[in-house]
This record gives sequence, structure tokens and C-alpha cells, in this order.
Amino acid sequence: MPPAPDALLQATRRHFFSQCSMGIGSVALASLMAERGLNAASAAAAQPGPGVPTRGTHPAKAKNVIFLFMAGGPSQLELFDYKPVLQKLNGQPIPQSYIEGKRFAFMGSSHGVKLLGTRKEFKQRGQSGTWVSDMLPYTAGIVDDISVVTTCQTTLFNHAPAKLFMNTGSGQFGRPSMGSWVTYGIGSESSDLPGFVVLQSGPRGPRGGAVNWGSGFLPTTYQGVPLRSQGEPILNLTTPASVDARSQRRVIDAVRGMNMKRLVATGDDEIQTRINAYEMAYRMQSSAPELIDIQGESKATLDLYGVDPTQPSFARNCLLARRLVERGVRFVQLYHTNWDSHGGKGETLEDDFPKVVHQVDQGCAALIHDLKSRGLLEETLVVWGGEFGRTPMGENRDKTGRNHHIDAFTMWFAGGGIKPGQTYGKTDELGFDGVEQKAHVHDIHATLLHLLGLDHEKLTFKFQGRDFRLTDVHGEILHGLLA
Repeated sequence: MPPAPDALLQATRRHFFSQCSMGIGSVALASLMAERGLNAASAAAAQPGPGVPTRGTHPAKAKNVIFLFMAGGPSQLELFDYKPVLQKLNGQPIPQSYIEGKRFAFMGSSHGVKLLGTRKEFKQRGQSGTWVSDMLPYTAGIVDDISVVTTCQTTLFNHAPAKLFMNTGSGQFGRPSMGSWVTYGIGSESSDLPGFVVLQSGPRGPRGGAVNWGSGFLPTTYQGVPLRSQGEPILNLTTPASVDARSQRRVIDAVRGMNMKRLVATGDDEIQTRINAYEMAYRMQSSAPELIDIQGESKATLDLYGVDPTQPSFARNCLLARRLVERGVRFVQLYHTNWDSHGGKGETLEDDFPKVVHQVDQGCAALIHDLKSRGLLEETLVVWGGEFGRTPMGENRDKTGRNHHIDAFTMWFAGGGIKPGQTYGKTDELGFDGVEQKAHVHDIHATLLHLLGLDHEKLTFKFQGRDFRLTDVHGEILHGLLA
């Protein structure tokens, strides 16, 4: 019987170069790609991962971020931007000079040109004298702790692209969200929870879905992790009753060994992400249920937020956000829908808008009070706002509504190096455009990164031969917002 042929002779040339001496072909290819700036994974290799905190480019004012995202575009003219002239001109056509050359959503069917004054009552609140409508009684109590920015601007006027733009700095799919950029830049202080966590409330998820908290071309270890506020925090996270801890640990160690072998063979950065994901899931089996168990919170705290422990809500998510930053999570994002207010069914300013405002008002104010009382507000940057605002004109619908508006809308900021008790910027007498201290989304991103100790021009990632950044080629720090 002839001897068995040498196994090496049976290997193809491709297998030989991939396996011989730790992968000669892979090493050579990686070297060529690095020389030509094509290897995106090489940029990530220097990062220790989201579970390890790192320093930025300069001393940070904020350690964590809580972004309260009001998905759908809240009407600033019903909440913060008081315009008595708009009230007087209610029902009159807007001067053509305002809208000439402008584009609006639904131009052909529902875009209106008649001015619409608000029916809400405004008063100056707090020592700062900040204008707030009677729709926000709880927020009115924190105006001296927040900075209201009335001159926010964006570029895209439809919901999904505008949400993507607010979150990633681009309307194109495949770009990393700001939470991913932040955890890529400075990691996280939590080893038992993800560095970037997403909580959702409202009748449905935000338009665009998971791309709003995706990692884009960054390693997927930096993507946002959605947590459910009740029940199992992450589906299929619980260990089956038939599997004991020792057996599970042996499986995880075995899988880790195989993944490490493959990582050495290929240098694929996503395999390291997979290893981290297994380990994080194992640790979260105890940390995640403990996080969402709010039974240990005092009755005073639950009453402050207006939380019913048995029911999911935006207020409950605000409380969870505080618990997350207490545990070192770097970036927490809360999405609450639906703020769309065109005037059609379920989207009227008279009946539906007050309901969604009521759902968030107490929770937002309670979060600021709670963080402040625990000494966490100074190091936690809290952001409130949506993807755009609403027009000073009404829409041609059955009931009262406003169209999407990108030239002037309101957000507010608190804590983490923000100057409190001020209204930043000024809009014209109709609230159509900013006339002082405009704040574009790119500027907001640059300022957020600056407060976290990151230079928005230096936080880059090489992808497809180009250095990308959250602010693209734009962005100026809003120094007037800083304490």
C-alpha cells in the first residue's frame, strides 16, 4: 500500500500562504495595506476597547453623556421660543422673503404659508428669566440649571435622514454614531456594562432604527446596546436552568480559545469584538438585572421621577440613565417618540402634542435634580432635543400642526461644563431663523466632544483611504455655552 501523501502537498497555494509561518500572505497584505493607509483595523488596534477608560486630548469637563432624544421634532414655538410678534400676525401670510428658495417637507400637499401663533402661555422662569411655556411646569423649575439654545440648525428636513445626521453627523448610512465615537475616543469606566447604552420609550422606535446608534465603520464593539427597561434586559441573556455556572464558564473559555486562534491567524478586528461580546454578555448576566431592578430606590426618588415600578416609561428610563452613569457607562441615549406634529391623526398640536410633552417633562427635570443632589451633574453632560424643529407657519391639515423646520429649533444642555441659567442665541421675530449665535449640529458635536476632552479635529478613523471624523470637515466649539 503506497504511503499517505504529504498533507502539505495537498494544500493549495492559497492555504499555504495563509497558514505557513502565522500567515505569510496575511502579514504581507496587512503590511501593504498599512503602508497605503487602507487598513482600518490598524487604527482600532491602538484602542484598548470600550471597557477601559482613556484620556482625551485635553482635560475633560464631563465624564459621561445622557442624551434625551425627542424623536420626531418638538415644536420649539410651543415650548421655549416665545414670539409675541408671531402671535399678533397669526393667520397672515408669511413674507415671501422668509421662504424664498427654502425647501420644506410635504411641500406639494400640506405646506402652509400662513403664520401660526401658539395658544400656549409663556412666562419667564427662575432667576435667569428663561422663557418657558405652561406646558413644561417641571422643566420651568430647572431653568437655572440648564442652558437653552434656541438657534440650533441642521441640514436635512426628513425624519430618518435628520435623525441620522443628528446622531452621526451625516445623512448617509454607515457612519458611526456619536456614542460610538465617544467610546472609541475615551472608552468607558464600566467593565460590567456596555460603554454605550440605548433606552427607548413611546409608541414605536425612532425612524431609522439601529443605524442611529450603530458603530458604522468603527469596530462593532463600540455600537450602542439597546436595553429593555423591564423583564429580561437583553433577550436570551439569561442562562438556561439546565446549565450551571461552571459549565457555562468552560464553554465561554473554549469559544474564546478558538476565537483567539482565529484572531492570530487573520488579524480580523471583528473577532476581538466577538471575544469581548461573549465576555460582556457573561458579566451582564448579573449586572444588567441588578441595573433595572429599581426596588432599592427610595419612595422619594420614585416620586421625584413619577415612576410606577410596574410600568415602562420615559421617566423610568431617566432613572435608569442615572443608574447607568453611576456605574460608569460613558454614553446613555434615551429615545422617546412621537413628537411629529403635522396636524393629522395622532399628530395634532391641540390634543396629541400636550400628551407627549407631559410624558417627558417630569422625568427630564427629575434627572437634573437627582444628578445634582448626588454630585453627578458636574461630570455628566445632559442633552435634550430632537432632529429638527417646527415652522412658524401652520400646515394645511384637518387640525393644527406645523411642518418640519431646520433653520431654527431649540435644544437644552446641562451639567458637564455647560454654563447654566442662560438662553443662548436669538431668533428673528417670527422664530424662523437664528440672528445671533447660530448652533449647527456640527458645532454641537464639536462642543460635546470638547467637553469630554476630545478635539473633534483629531478624533479620526481611517476608512477607505480617508480620515473620517464625527464633524466631517465642519464644526466650531460653541464657547458661549461653556462655563
